[in-house]
Order: sequence, then structure tokens, then C-alpha cells
Amino acid sequence: MTTACVARRPLLEPADALDRAARRVLATNWRRHATVPAARLYPHQWSWDSAFIAIGLRHLSPARAQRELESLFGAQWRDGRVPHIVFEPHVPADAYFPGPSFWRSTATPGAPAVATSGIVQPPAHALAVWLTYRADPATARARGFLPRLYPRLIAWHRYLTTRRDLTGSGLMSVVHPWESGMDNSPAWDAPLSRVTPVPPGEFTRRDLDHAAAAERPTDADYGRYVRLARDYRDAGYADSLRGHGFAVEDPLCNALLAAGEHALASMATELGRDPQPHRAAAARLTDALTATLYDPAAGIFFPRDAHTGGHIRSYSVGGLMPLIVPGLPVAAELVETALGDRFRLREACPVPSYDLSAGDHDPSLYWRGPGWVNTSWLLWHGLRLHGEASLADDLRQRLLGRVRDAGFREYLDPMTGTGHGADEFSWTAALVLDLIRAP
Repeated sequence: MTTACVARRPLLEPADALDRAARRVLATNWRRHATVPAARLYPHQWSWDSAFIAIGLRHLSPARAQRELESLFGAQWRDGRVPHIVFEPHVPADAYFPGPSFWRSTATPGAPAVATSGIVQPPAHALAVWLTYRADPATARARGFLPRLYPRLIAWHRYLTTRRDLTGSGLMSVVHPWESGMDNSPAWDAPLSRVTPVPPGEFTRRDLDHAAAAERPTDADYGRYVRLARDYRDAGYADSLRGHGFAVEDPLCNALLAAGEHALASMATELGRDPQPHRAAAARLTDALTATLYDPAAGIFFPRDAHTGGHIRSYSVGGLMPLIVPGLPVAAELVETALGDRFRLREACPVPSYDLSAGDHDPSLYWRGPGWVNTSWLLWHGLRLHGEASLADDLRQRLLGRVRDAGFREYLDPMTGTGHGADEFSWTAALVLDLIRAP
């Protein structure tokens, strides 16, 4: 246990230096219509980043937060999918790999005119839209925010619950590790081992121009990522279990989908529509999530390999994320697991992305051990939702202290607080603003 992790700090007021610094990060990374995650490493708009960024922006400018989400959904495909990257046309085409020429979205029927990727990211958007709306309902009503976003969110969820229900279980599958948001998590090692990587000489990575190789996925990882994305692209982005070499029912994505249906029910009520279909969808997702992915003996949710039907018994932070689902029947068990040796909730901060007790835990390697502010924010949100106010406030205060010490880093060592990855990272800044203002 380190002193820096457990030291209590006074609650931060909006005038605090941390608040001002977070505002500067979001101002620097704003690109007229959306916010980039980090200016050099991630120079375009990312899907779930924009959801978290809007949650913070709503405290600074509700209209700008609304615009962030409207910009993303302006690139929605005709089938309802929300792409994981919307490419900024003013950024050089080779600034990020895979870029627009790889994905070829503009040559794909049903894709928008703006260049995008063809895969998706975790569906945090309905929650973000509802929180953004609640920050300033008058401005949102004047701008027609909910009437525009609500049908787009319905189409997005419909895509995930139909086209991406690859096994008939009632759960969505991710078909690429990037879709999970936790790119190189050890949870994906087993299903990825069946994928033949593209040789490194056939692609040029741009991430290593701006980040240390020791903190990023390996070339072999990237070779498999490229193989999966290329095969999906060459199949016209069609979804079927047989067509995907990697297909996993992920607890984090399905939890966000269920929580999102609750948010859609609130939107429906606000718009004078029937919320019951969304409540029913949330109940179905919660039941399927618990019945299919929860392991009572382990006290955690495990991903399920859609090809084999077996659980992937890897203790990643994604297995705790169903705590964000209202009415989750195993919430108390998840809290106990978070407090145990694998995650050490009272000590580790941010919450580690992967089992602290595992022999291959690496506190500096992307999603193989470091803690991320966004998953810690989700856990904080879930703790509050399920009546764990003391644990939630303790986590909140320690997160603010960590960022004040390390800066707005992409991810941090969960035990020492050392920052890693990109600096001036947007969702870290945005969620700090939200944590500062939490009631």
C-alpha cells in the first residue's frame, strides 16, 4: 500500500487548479465539432471517448457536449452502427493507422459521406446523452437535442441487439478487440490465438511514433488486429458468426447496452413516448447477461467465446462493469470481488484493468494491468447506484488525487500512480470535471 494512494485530500472546488487544468486540456483538444482523445496519438474522433468527454463537457458548455455527441452520430451508418473512429478530413491521411484508406468506408454501401472505420466501440452513448440532457434541459430542448438523438440511439441499439447477437443468446458480440475498448486485454489472448497475424512488413504502425513500445500492444497483436479488420472490410462489414474469426460476448459492452436501455426509457418519458419497450429490453439484457456471463463461484462476469461457447476465465475490470446496471441481482457479489486481492478497491487507484494477483499483470502495459479513469468512473457510478456511497466517495477522492499528482494521463499504475501512455488525455480531463462536481 502506498501513501499516495490512500492519503485523503480535501474535496476540490470548481476553482481548483485541477479543474482549470482539465478545462485547458479539453479546450486544446477541441476541433470545432468534436474533441480528439489526444492531439498526437489519437488525432480523430473516437466513439466511446466522445461519450465520456460529453459527460465532462456538460459542466462547461452543455451545448458543446450536445454537439460532441451529435457530431459522432452524424457519422452513423444506415444499418445503425456507430463507427469507432470518425476521421478528421484536415488531418493527414497517414497520421494514424489504420486510416481512411484502410477502412474504405466511403466505398461501402450504407456508410456516411465522411470517412469512418467499420467497427464499433462500447455503447456508452445513451447514458452520455441522458446525462448531457439533464445538465441543461432548456438548452437541449431549444436545440432539439433529444428528438434528434433518441431515434439514432434506438437504431444503434437495434444494430447491436440484432446484427451483433451472433449466438441467439440475447447478448451482443464484439468482433474485434478494439470494439471492446480494452484492446490487448489478456481476456482476448485465447480467442486471438486462433487468428493468423498479418506480417509486420505489411503495415506501418503510427502509435509508436508517439508512445513507448513497452506500453503498447505488440506487433503480433497488431498483426491479428489488422487481419480481423481487413477480413471484415473485405466481407463488406457483414455480420455472421461464421464470418468473424474473433467473436466474444463481452460483459462491459452488454452492461453498457443494458444501462443504455434504462437511459432510453428516461428519454422516452421525457419525449412523451412509451418507456416500457426500453425497460423490457433492459430486463432481457440483464437476465441474459447474468445467466450467460456471471460465474457465481468466481463472483465476477467472464466474457464468452461465441465460437466455443465457453467462458474466458480472465479477471479483467470488464467483469466488474455490470455494476452500472440498475437492479443487477449480483451487485453485492461484484463489490466483494472488487474489494478482494484481484482488484484491491480500497488500495489500488485507478481500478486495475487486470488481476493484480496474476503472474502476467503488467502495471504499465495498456489494458494488461494499468488503471484507467473511465473504467474507474464507471465503477464509481455503479457503486453509487447500488448504495455503496462510502466506497464510491473514497474512490472518487483518490482518483482526483491521482490525477492531480500524475496529470491527465491515458492510464496509470494502479498501485504507484505513475502515469503512462498519452498525456493531456481528454476523457481523463472530462471525467475529472465530473468527479469534482459530483453531489
